[in-house]
Amino acid sequence: MANPNQGSAIVIRDIEGVSELRAVEALQKEVWGCADLDVVPFTLLVAGKEVGATLIGAYDDGSLVGFVYGFTGYENRNVTHHSHMLAVKPAYRNHQLGYKLKLAQRERVLSQGIERITWTFDPLQSLNAHLNFRKLGVVSDTYKTNFYGEATSSFLHQIGTDRLWVTWRLDSQRVRGRLQATEDTQSLLGEDNAPALVRNSTGDLPLANKSLEILDGEHLSIEIPLEINRLQNEHSKLAIEWREATRWAFKTALDSGYLIEDFYRTNRGDHSVGVYLLTLRTKN
Repeated sequence: MANPNQGSAIVIRDIEGVSELRAVEALQKEVWGCADLDVVPFTLLVAGKEVGATLIGAYDDGSLVGFVYGFTGYENRNVTHHSHMLAVKPAYRNHQLGYKLKLAQRERVLSQGIERITWTFDPLQSLNAHLNFRKLGVVSDTYKTNFYGEATSSFLHQIGTDRLWVTWRLDSQRVRGRLQATEDTQSLLGEDNAPALVRNSTGDLPLANKSLEILDGEHLSIEIPLEINRLQNEHSKLAIEWREATRWAFKTALDSGYLIEDFYRTNRGDHSVGVYLLTLRTKN
C-alpha cells in the first residue's frame, strides 16, 4: 500500500467482488474497534447491492482505505436513501475522503431518481459536524437519544449513542451552493446574534443557559468541545456532562421549533470550540 503522505492518487469507485466486500467487514472493525456482532456482514452487503444499495470505496494502490454504504427506504411516505456507514482509515483523514465519498454517493443516488439522503451522527463529533453541515449542507430537526442503546462494543460509544438525524436534499439550492462554494465564501447565518443554550467555557466545561427567554429569538447556538474523544479518554465524567448538557439543549431547541442549519469552529484566545447554529422555523 502507498504511503498516504506521499500524495498518491486515491481512486473512488464502487466496491465489487467477494474479497473487496470482505475488506469492508475488516475496515469497520479497524476504524471503529467494534466486535464481530456489531459489524454489517458480508452477506447483507451482497444482498443490499442487488437491490440498489450504495457501496463505494476509496482505494490507495488497490487497498481499501475508506467506504460509504447506504440503502433505500421510506421516511414519512417518501422514498429516501439512508446512508448507514462512512469510514476512513485514520492515516487518510486529511485527504477529504469522507467528502469525496459522499459526493460519489450523491451522484449514484440522484441517478436512481432519489433526491434525499438521510443519516445519523454523534453531535459531539466536531469533525463529522463540520463535514455534514458546513461542507455538505445538511439540516436536522430530529434528535434521537441512545439510538443504538446506551453503549456498543465500539470505543466511540461509551458515553451513549445519541444521534442527530440529518437530511441532505441533494439537488436543493442550499446543497448546490455549499458544494460549489469554498468555506471562505460561505456565510454564517445568525453567527453574530445567536445566544448559546450551551457554551463551551475555559477548560471545556459545558455551561447551560436555561433561561427560556432566549427561545424567542430567530437564532440560537449550541457549543461543543472540538475533541470529545480526548475528553472521553482523559476526563470521562466531563464527557458525560457534555452528553447530558447538549442532549438537553438540542431537544429543547428542536421541540421549540428550531432547525439545525450550520456548524463552524472558532478560537477564543487559546481555546477552540465548535458551534452549531439554529434558526427558528416559520410557523404557519
